[in-house]
Amino acid sequence: MSHTKAVEQAYELARQRYAELGVDTDKAIEQLRTIPISLHCWQGDDVGGFENPDTGLDGGIAVTGNYPGKARTPDELRADLDKTLSLIPGRHRLNLHAIYLDTDRKIERNALEPEHFTSWVQWAKDSGVGMDFNGTYFSHPKADAGFTLSSADEDIRQFWIEHGICCRKIGAYMGAELGTPCVTNVWIPDGYKDIPIDRLAPRERLADSLDRIFAEKLDPTVHLDAVESKLFGIGAESYTTGSHEFYLGYATSRQTLLCLDAGHFHPTEMISEKLSSVLMFVPELLLHVSRPVRWDSDHVVILNDELLAIAQELVRLDMFEKVHIGLDFFDASINRIAAWVIGTRSMIKALLIALLEPTNTLRQAEAEGDFTSRLALLEEAKTLPYGAVWDYYCATSDVPVGQAWLAETKAYEKDVLSQRA
Repeated sequence: MSHTKAVEQAYELARQRYAELGVDTDKAIEQLRTIPISLHCWQGDDVGGFENPDTGLDGGIAVTGNYPGKARTPDELRADLDKTLSLIPGRHRLNLHAIYLDTDRKIERNALEPEHFTSWVQWAKDSGVGMDFNGTYFSHPKADAGFTLSSADEDIRQFWIEHGICCRKIGAYMGAELGTPCVTNVWIPDGYKDIPIDRLAPRERLADSLDRIFAEKLDPTVHLDAVESKLFGIGAESYTTGSHEFYLGYATSRQTLLCLDAGHFHPTEMISEKLSSVLMFVPELLLHVSRPVRWDSDHVVILNDELLAIAQELVRLDMFEKVHIGLDFFDASINRIAAWVIGTRSMIKALLIALLEPTNTLRQAEAEGDFTSRLALLEEAKTLPYGAVWDYYCATSDVPVGQAWLAETKAYEKDVLSQRA
């Protein structure tokens, strides 16, 4: 029996099993095809970028490991992304940081222009993917004091305001060229290592800086703004200017997107529980899906309870038009392409499992006060044959089924990655 035939037969049995609970697997697959995941460029080169490849990271960013084969140029990174995307079902996006400009001369961050990213946009057009963007407010001499947009030094603050304005223009260019809105995200590492006396003034400066960056109204069909909070960072353990409370208030009052990063909260907090509340007050959400083994450790995303909970909330809320899903992790201790594939396929698997949930039946039981049936059905759903549906989705998307993607990754490592000095 051929592999494809076995996949089809297993899917037909699964389809019948789900139909008994009122779930249409074909419909779930078709909806899944419409949900893009924004892959983060920085997994491919350990957040190095191409502004100055010899400069190490700082600003609370740390990547562990030194697995061979790291991308050293934009062309190498794009080749790695091509390979990665060929192993993942669906049509997705690329999330690019400002330090990934493609130019042969030094460009200061407050002088970045769309022309420095034309090769990326052309690659996106050729690959059929959308793009998102991020300002890079770390690993720079003007960030050494630990403050950027909330700095008391007006020259430093103005520099980073100008950088933010440049990034919005670049994001709008990407969105216009690709015909899909580019989400440009703002995250800063600002904060104090030890106990501050004035917690208000830096936040007042940050709000003013953001207002100045966002002053020009951009067409939402090509560009969207997002702001991202953090609990604390390396070197900012006692005070973070851009806390969750600050950005929740800012995003609500300015009606901009709020970014929730799974690793940026207390270890017992889960962003899945925040989605329904936050979406009541902000127009849209950006998610940075990560795996915080110990707080913001940014491990490769796996199919764990919180990932499933995030996916289930998105499906139950039916908010895919208002939520943009991006990934944010970096692991240099394993094959970097494998890390991309594992993380992205896990996110898509979680979405599929959530789409296959008998949500309408569960919602009805809850509305009728039948909590016994609600709990019983939730438990029974955990053993439904989603794996057969996943394999069928991969097969019909012309990507490897099961672990076959790993063999292709190993072959690419032997033929391409191992040739990089």
